[in-house]
Amino acid sequence: MLALGFVGFLAFGITLVLVGANQPALAESLALDLSASGLLAASLSLGIGAGVLVSGPLVDRGARRLLFVASSAGATASLLAVRPEIGFAGAVASLAALGFSLGFYETLLNTVVVERHAPHTARPLTFVHSGATLGAMLGAPALAWLAARAGWPATFQATAGAFGALALAGLALRLDAPPIARAEAADGGGRVSLAILPYAGVAACYVGVETAVTLFATPYARALEPDAERGVGAISAFWLGLLLGRLGFLGWRGAVDARLLVASGVASAALLGGGVLAGARALELLVGATGALLGFVFPVFVSLTTQRFPAARGTATGIVTGAGAAGGFVVPWLAGAIGDRFGVAAAFLSLAAWCLALAGCALAARRPKAGA
Repeated sequence: MLALGFVGFLAFGITLVLVGANQPALAESLALDLSASGLLAASLSLGIGAGVLVSGPLVDRGARRLLFVASSAGATASLLAVRPEIGFAGAVASLAALGFSLGFYETLLNTVVVERHAPHTARPLTFVHSGATLGAMLGAPALAWLAARAGWPATFQATAGAFGALALAGLALRLDAPPIARAEAADGGGRVSLAILPYAGVAACYVGVETAVTLFATPYARALEPDAERGVGAISAFWLGLLLGRLGFLGWRGAVDARLLVASGVASAALLGGGVLAGARALELLVGATGALLGFVFPVFVSLTTQRFPAARGTATGIVTGAGAAGGFVVPWLAGAIGDRFGVAAAFLSLAAWCLALAGCALAARRPKAGA
């Protein structure tokens, strides 16, 4: 299962950098400004949010092989639909549909890994999510290389081929669901409650920052010096940092709790905000180090959420990752609007505030009660 999860998230990671890696070409082809580019990337996150919210209860109840095959096939069809003649509205709709398929796919993989490795889930989740960071890190330069030789539509077609292969492979999978989880949690019988809100806040801030850095790295690099290739390098550096942060966490032997998330949010805010205010020109180093500080955030908050709501893991995972997708919609959109008004450096600076908000939500997620 860990191998499937790793490969599945490898393909997932490539989709996360598709828009960012192609941002200059997409902006020219579809006549986009920064805020419209932000909305284009945000539509993918909005679709993921809708997908994970719908899929959570379904994943808790069964039909998992069908969900995996259908979601992989849906991603394939959505990617093939993105062409130059589709227009901005069509691209937004196609990316939202892609996100919806990915939401099912992500929730299923997260839930199955958690069930098979409970109660110690943080490190297995970190391993499979390292596939996403590796896919994004290697995907950005690979997509740029392909786009330079065959045009940006070819990058969407190639990614569609990867999901088509996963859909075919899924036909041979055995992903039988257990009966609906028994009530195990200490309070409320394990039902999802308002206590999930801080975890959802962490997810929204994290995914928002991740999406916005990926999207605006190229225009920010161009503002520092007119070199689009450097922007692609910055995207890869950011995802390399995330990967190193996750791999480093695999060797962590201390407590795995919300204090790690608080420290990550504060440190990344200080680094990113300080670097932008200081006018640091080593963009690759800046975003790479920020990625390293944020690398373990996603698997840790998913793990903590499933520990908090063990009788409704799929539903709880769907809610927090759905909140993450909402953050992936709102943060780049707002950052793009800030960039159009005050410049792309201001857009980048605004992300430091979201890192601080992440720390605040993680602090609220801490509970003194044993077993929280």
